[in-house]
Amino acid sequence: MTEPAEVETTGRYLVLLQEDAIEEGVAELGAIAGFDPNTGELGSDTLEVFPELGVAVVSGDPNLLAELNGAADRPGPVQIVEPERVVHVFDAAPAEEPEAVAVDESVLTWGLQAVGADVSTATGKGIKLAVLDTGWEKNHPDFVGRAITTKSFITGEDVQDGHGHGTHCIGTSAGPRKPSTLPGYGVAHEAEIFAGKVLSNAGSGSDGGILAGIDWAVSNGCAIISMSLGADVPAGTPYSQIYETVAQRAMAKGTLIIAAAGNASMRPARIAPVGHPARCPSIIAVAAIDVNRAIASFSSGSADRIGQIDVCAPGVDVYSSFKLPEKYRRLRGTSMATPHVSGIAALIAEKTGARGFELWARLAGTALRLPLPSTDIGSGLVQAP
Repeated sequence: MTEPAEVETTGRYLVLLQEDAIEEGVAELGAIAGFDPNTGELGSDTLEVFPELGVAVVSGDPNLLAELNGAADRPGPVQIVEPERVVHVFDAAPAEEPEAVAVDESVLTWGLQAVGADVSTATGKGIKLAVLDTGWEKNHPDFVGRAITTKSFITGEDVQDGHGHGTHCIGTSAGPRKPSTLPGYGVAHEAEIFAGKVLSNAGSGSDGGILAGIDWAVSNGCAIISMSLGADVPAGTPYSQIYETVAQRAMAKGTLIIAAAGNASMRPARIAPVGHPARCPSIIAVAAIDVNRAIASFSSGSADRIGQIDVCAPGVDVYSSFKLPEKYRRLRGTSMATPHVSGIAALIAEKTGARGFELWARLAGTALRLPLPSTDIGSGLVQAP
């Protein structure tokens, strides 16, 4: 695999506002963009504001960039300006893997067994867990009676998952343990699910949609946000200061963000760096291992001094729910590892009451050390309480 090109952008801009001066920041942005927030909708094409996070997205008039940067350079509520990036689902194409050890999946998937969910008494009950992805298969029979809150942030598409990736990730993080057709495949099987559609049915989206989903999840009091998405980046790419601040602000409000590291490696020949936004220090970056507890050949790693792997989880041959009529599918990718970690975080949150950074510390501190480099798997394989 060749080094990824520069990250694809949309032509719009992300703007970080001073946390205690968001209204003043919106007013300044409105003046710069020629938009009066007092007489129009904040969700317009010109200016979109996420008040929980203190971030705005401004339309892509190239003449605005100099004025936005000028506002960020002087003291005031406008702090940082970045181009808005295009993001995609993080799943890996099928490929040859080493022969797998035999694991009995007649009752529960190998992934649930590997993270100790099969021997834990925790269920995730009372914990709000958000999955930001391609949406949700609303008619899936395995989730009848579950508390599921949904919202679409993709213009022209409802939350119905036309891709399947989001439904798969929701299934791993919070699906059933005893579906009508075994094996059970959900880690936090009694968690309250928040399904935010931030990627289209084609599997792509933008920073603005993701930030809208994060804002929604934080405002709804979700303890965990699971994001199996992102953009691959060249080695040495700085992390997004805006996402880093958003993650810090979310954590201060009790919401932990967990994201897929990416699938750009071709091991052993090449280890790709952690992608965006998982490379931010305040977002948990998740690597993938296989059933042999070996690092997955595609799993991105700590290939530069910027993006660091924090933990790992099962991400090869992962069985979970899928869009109808297929209903179930096996997939591979750090996208599949991430909801394992998010589900374990929900179990720990239920058992301990931990939120934010304390939840991060407990998640990393109880991970199982494996005989692999920390640059590949961070603290290790996450474990249920």
